[in-house]
Amino acid sequence: LFEELAKKKPNSFAGRQYKLYKLAAGKTAKSILISCGARLAPFDIQELRDLTMYDELQLDTLGDKKTALFLIMSDTDSTFNFLISMVYTQLFNLLCDKADDVYGGKLPVHVRCLIDECANIGQIPNLEKLVATIRSREISACLVLQARSQLKAIYKDNADTIVGNMDSQIFLGGSEPTTLKDLSEMLGKETIDAFNTSDTRGNSPSYGTTFQKMGHELLSRDELAVLDGGKCILQLRGVRPFLSDKYDLTQHPNYKLTSDYDPKNTFDIEKYLNRKEKIHPGDEFIVVDADSLPSA
Repeated sequence: LFEELAKKKPNSFAGRQYKLYKLAAGKTAKSILISCGARLAPFDIQELRDLTMYDELQLDTLGDKKTALFLIMSDTDSTFNFLISMVYTQLFNLLCDKADDVYGGKLPVHVRCLIDECANIGQIPNLEKLVATIRSREISACLVLQARSQLKAIYKDNADTIVGNMDSQIFLGGSEPTTLKDLSEMLGKETIDAFNTSDTRGNSPSYGTTFQKMGHELLSRDELAVLDGGKCILQLRGVRPFLSDKYDLTQHPNYKLTSDYDPKNTFDIEKYLNRKEKIHPGDEFIVVDADSLPSA
């Protein structure tokens, strides 16, 4: 097959890669094939092949008009995590190219990626570079983590680069030591007045009071660990961090449209995707024999 391909298209990318593969020795070539087979094993599942056979997402159109795209993946089973990574990689590349080539550097509609359970959906390739470049194209990424240590476990040394490119950080509560330590240092210190009293008793009793200025963490780690569940700490670029109340979702005007308010509002994806025509008694149909139709 590759010999025929090389004859038809001498500069074929596939043909060139196959030639490189053929340079490997017997055992090395087998190891390559085994590794390739193991990596592509999920595609033995027919449903996965059907999912990736055609492009139905049209990722390059997300920045043209208001669109909602939901990527729902198991947060306990990592078998299909690579699919999410592929989608995000293509999404960022396509939208950045379209912003530069079509819209002069900025998308007309801002694209916001709300990446919940960021640590449990696999690693997004080159995320440390993407978060620094996508902002100018009207694209933003919101990473939701249980603890900052999860980010370091996946992205290693690049975790600090990713956090450094985030314009805002919000702490909703937690007890992970690394997160509390970093947050306490970011909040800075406050100046407090301290005074010491001394009382010396004896033949010549003396009393004394010493006043001094001292620095103290604005919120220490133990205070952050027991932060009120209704409070959060928000830090914006160029603004001092401040303590705020969490928003009460039940007070939102559209809360009555959610399934938490009324179970009848639950969205049935199976029903939505079922395109089979429902037949009711009394329906009339016209039966056409396709084989008997004249050919064009």
